[in-house]
Amino acid sequence: MPKNFTLPMTLTPYKGIGDPKVHVTKFESMMFLNSDSNPILCQSFPTFLDEAALLLFSNLPASSISSFNEFAKLFINYFVASKIYVRDSDYLSTIKQGQHKSLKDYMICFTTAAIEIPDLNPEVHLHALKIGLRPRKFQEAIAVAKPKTLEEFRDKAIGQIEVEELRKARRMERPPSQKEEERPHRSQNKDLKKPFKLTPKFDSYTKFNTKRENIIKEILHNKLIKPPSKAGTYQDQKYVDRNKYCVFHQKYGHTTDECIVAKDLLERLARHGLLDKYVTFRNQKEEAKDIDKLSHGSDHKDKGTWHGAVATPSSKGEINYIL
Repeated sequence: MPKNFTLPMTLTPYKGIGDPKVHVTKFESMMFLNSDSNPILCQSFPTFLDEAALLLFSNLPASSISSFNEFAKLFINYFVASKIYVRDSDYLSTIKQGQHKSLKDYMICFTTAAIEIPDLNPEVHLHALKIGLRPRKFQEAIAVAKPKTLEEFRDKAIGQIEVEELRKARRMERPPSQKEEERPHRSQNKDLKKPFKLTPKFDSYTKFNTKRENIIKEILHNKLIKPPSKAGTYQDQKYVDRNKYCVFHQKYGHTTDECIVAKDLLERLARHGLLDKYVTFRNQKEEAKDIDKLSHGSDHKDKGTWHGAVATPSSKGEINYIL
């Protein structure tokens, strides 16, 4: 070996997979600056072989190689089946600029694929490059300018890439707007928002001689009222207590005695004299006062209150309750 010879170490050893011709070409290019001597090339080449390729060299008969060209030809022919599939020009038509891909990324991706296609026609290259652009202002500008060569197209693409890079830099430098700063606080306030809860509609309630649950069961059985068509929405049904059940709503999550809707409904019925048998004592003067207050308040419908149709003490039939 020459006294000042240095073996290049940047070439990845060939293992038997890939284009063998490309490997030989890379090896010759690296060795060109060191030596083009046949003996040196033949002695250095096995250093860049591994696995199946190195096994091939080890099995060659002694003194069977007379020149590097002969060695390279034998090597290429032996691993010709290992050549990776090479795409043709039709593959370029499948490369598209996505909605979120920049023109710079598109050009890099397209150029990388085009380099791997041997003997690519420049006109086919240019046509596929135009077709792959996403339908935006740059594609319209290309359609108007009609570049006839790849060089003309690249000149216009470089200008558009510079514009996109400038816009990107401005977006990164731009301080967040006041609305964006308020968004996290709004979302936090939303998370911390207390769940909707019904409030009682009366200042005082009638004392019954039995549980409200028993009264609800009986008046439902006698069809004095109808159960609500839809369950109340004031309780989160994802995390309900299955040990509690409301006879009125016919659902879990709270008891009948805890149910504010049922409590208000029974109070209305009681003040209309429909639940007298469940009332232990009620002063007539107080009853008249409450009925007068109830009739006066019916003219003013507050937001969020429920409305029920109730029968007068003298009327008969069923009461339709609307939630």
